[in-house]
Amino acid sequence: MHAIGIDIGGTKIAGAVVDDAGRILRGERRPTPAGDAIAIVDDVVTIVRSLAGEGPIPPLGVVVPGFLDADREQVYYAPNISFREVPLRALLAERLPGASIVIDNDANAAGWAEHRHGVGRGAGDMVLLTIGTGVGGAVVVDDRLLRGGFGVAGEIGHMRLVPDGLPCGCGQRGCLEQYGSGRALLRYAGEIADAGGIGVALAHARETDGALDAANVGLLIAEGDPGAIAAVRRLGERLGEACASIGAILDPRVFAFGGGVAAAGELLLEPVRESFRAHLPARGFHPEPEFVIAQLVNDAGVVGAADLARVLEV
Repeated sequence: MHAIGIDIGGTKIAGAVVDDAGRILRGERRPTPAGDAIAIVDDVVTIVRSLAGEGPIPPLGVVVPGFLDADREQVYYAPNISFREVPLRALLAERLPGASIVIDNDANAAGWAEHRHGVGRGAGDMVLLTIGTGVGGAVVVDDRLLRGGFGVAGEIGHMRLVPDGLPCGCGQRGCLEQYGSGRALLRYAGEIADAGGIGVALAHARETDGALDAANVGLLIAEGDPGAIAAVRRLGERLGEACASIGAILDPRVFAFGGGVAAAGELLLEPVRESFRAHLPARGFHPEPEFVIAQLVNDAGVVGAADLARVLEV
């Protein structure tokens, strides 16, 4: 059975028709009118009607980068778009009468997609960490998404890693997001550049381009620059430390890593594994999970959204 998945992002709205094997049959994208909640809803409706064609609207899943209530009706807050206590499901149902509609968090959708159609297939318990500007997360327990009592479980980026550490955008200090994100990688790269030695290429890139960014650091990682690789290692060590704490509580069989930084592949996973082992309780006597790079990459949001809609429908 086909379903439609819509992934509302900070810069683009992606939509696709997805079959029950997780294959995208056709898709559409539009820029996100991030400052206008009603315009976002209008664009979602336009994409859905275009994808559905003349026939009835198939099960529809819509995911957003923000906090939702436990009933999956309302978006409490989405930091990068103008959703503040928006009754998204009701607004869509009014514009798309008769449609079966599910709304969810985008990281949950990505984790569900990997569980159903990606690197988490066959693992009833898994954790996805999306490593981009921040750190997103999704948790699958016994083949079900962990949502929590208020619907906002899985905010792995805001687990406390360093007591009284760096201030975080969430209002707390020392969150994983400040030590295990793409922004943290750039900070580590800058510190290595300042120290000289292996940081000489990073310092040169900063001087040439005016700043270290994802593009020039990523290029140095791909070229095997020792300073850039040291920055990735530092990032991986922090992520592995966090995974050890997550593992002590949830005991997943798989940790999957998505987002832009995951393009580093084994350069990231090797220090994650080493740090996990170093911080794991009962080291040497505790089974170790798999650490893998997520498979679906940019399609995970729409595939997961469509699959969540289909699962609710069938």
